[in-house]
Amino acid sequence: MMGRLWMLAVAWLALSAPVATAAAESIETPMYKDDVAAGKLPPVSERVPRAPLVVALEGGAGVPGRHGGTLNMLIGRSRDVRMLVVYGYARLVGYDRNLALAPDIVESYDVKEDRSFTFRLRKGHRWSDGEPFTTEDFRYYWEDVANNRELSPTGPPRDLLVDGEPPKFEILDAQTVRFTWSKPNPDFLPNLAGASSLFIYRPAHYLRKFHKKYSKKVAEAEANGTAKRKWSQIHNRLDNMYQFDNPDLPTLQPWMNTTRPPADRFVALRNPYFHRVDVNGRQLPYVDQVIMAVADSKLIPAKTGAGEADLQARELQFNNYTFLKQHEKRNSYRTLLWRTGSGSQFALYPNLNVNDPVWRQVLRDVRFRRALSLAIDRSLVNQVIYFGLGAESNNTVLAESPLFREKYRRRWASYDRKAANTLLDSIGLLRGRDGVRRLPDGRPLEIIVETAGEGTEQTDVLELIRETWREVGIQLFTKPSQRENFRKRVFSGETVMAAWSGLDNGVPTPEMSPEMLAPTNQQQLQWPKFGQFFETSGKAGDALDMPEVKALAALLQDWYGATDRAERERIWHRMLEIHAEQQFVIGVVSGVPQPVIARTTLMNVPERGLYNWNPGAFFGIYRPDTFWYK
Repeated sequence: MMGRLWMLAVAWLALSAPVATAAAESIETPMYKDDVAAGKLPPVSERVPRAPLVVALEGGAGVPGRHGGTLNMLIGRSRDVRMLVVYGYARLVGYDRNLALAPDIVESYDVKEDRSFTFRLRKGHRWSDGEPFTTEDFRYYWEDVANNRELSPTGPPRDLLVDGEPPKFEILDAQTVRFTWSKPNPDFLPNLAGASSLFIYRPAHYLRKFHKKYSKKVAEAEANGTAKRKWSQIHNRLDNMYQFDNPDLPTLQPWMNTTRPPADRFVALRNPYFHRVDVNGRQLPYVDQVIMAVADSKLIPAKTGAGEADLQARELQFNNYTFLKQHEKRNSYRTLLWRTGSGSQFALYPNLNVNDPVWRQVLRDVRFRRALSLAIDRSLVNQVIYFGLGAESNNTVLAESPLFREKYRRRWASYDRKAANTLLDSIGLLRGRDGVRRLPDGRPLEIIVETAGEGTEQTDVLELIRETWREVGIQLFTKPSQRENFRKRVFSGETVMAAWSGLDNGVPTPEMSPEMLAPTNQQQLQWPKFGQFFETSGKAGDALDMPEVKALAALLQDWYGATDRAERERIWHRMLEIHAEQQFVIGVVSGVPQPVIARTTLMNVPERGLYNWNPGAFFGIYRPDTFWYK
């Protein structure tokens, strides 16, 4: 049933994608009428590009939206002001609601053999401070940031390298730039369209003031030793387009952050030069300002239920749904359920790089990981925690993905205590008199599962797993901590096992990179040191020393070298098969609905949608700049 609803939702969502049609005559934004009349701002016809991105709203013909209002949201930490960049989702190239790539900031792009990428900018496009957005902003980034050894000691980011080779960067004319590699780079456009985007441009007119090459004052202070801090440190601190913590840094996003951290309330005002308009000639965004209030993450569900947010999903869990639903009418909001796109709502990550040599030996034995999976009663978890609305499953792709196969979801995922006991016995992990099994060195087999301590959902799931693991002689304990400390402990090898959600992208196509299935990133909690080894080109972390992990790394390289869809699809399936057999990450339940709260008067918020980090940027692909108050 949920699958059918999801397919209907996708069909409906396709009706509100950006379209390349001419906008109606421009309508001035009420917020700026006085400034335009006083000559402080140019009229809207001069603020938008000559060929703006025209966004068709619900139904294709366009539901009339209107300007004005404040969108209130809640965040758990001040650094989450960066969600304005995620939700705003202005990218050179972005995903539409069908997860297909389309031009956004750029007017058009051309790709040849996945090696040559040509981007044409919109004439008249400006940064939020009114300065032109031009090819110079690309040149500045490439030559003066990415290839400046003081600003970027390791050189250009890995996402711009293909087998260690950087691109050839060219400015073809005043509006056109090109990036070319000698080998295919199929990740380039997806990286540009990501929730945490690869930003290959910078506001050169602003940052040159802090660059030693362009500022005589900066160069002299550096040479004389009178600078309080290195110029490169200052430049990098002011230059973080994703963190969104420098109000002076011009932006291309729909809203501009005006608040400097630390703060407990961030105010973002509309970007007067934003490049999107609706079919009726109104410049987007509709909403004048977004306010993000910082609150304890544990209190956000209660604050949301009390009506303190106009749009909220972050820090809300499925177990908040009943409470939120009960307070809808009193506090004038509606509770929506969106489909989650991760490979598993809840997953266990045995740390294959754990420091403890005994635990490392045990965790690397595939029989042990399979036994842990077989000893989980997924049906019990699904019914008790998620009211049966989830799918009992491994951590793998979802049924909505063309790569889905039932065997990936079911392999080693049935509840079978007898089989689990047999596997544990075969390893030699025998029970003591107390019924608890013993590690090879005689210690009780006690697994401490560490969590980020955000909400009670993970704790509730672990309580149910504790009961069934105890039946096969394994003791489970939980250890919550702050997210930063949680990650540090996993990265350093102190953590034996961690709890988190599953694959970030549970709805991939063969054209999307399978890098999440191979050791490519320190953030991968099952093999953080393998991932770090890859990220640092062997300068840190642990070299791959497990055959199955090596096979995944080799298959990823084969995917990048593949030239047709069939071969890429074959490689995807081989990698998914390895994961199903090896149980590197133990999934439990997938497809659990995500509560989304929207003010009753907030229009154009989809009734059903995909709530996913990447691709999707959570709200991003639904264009919050088109949300408006009736």
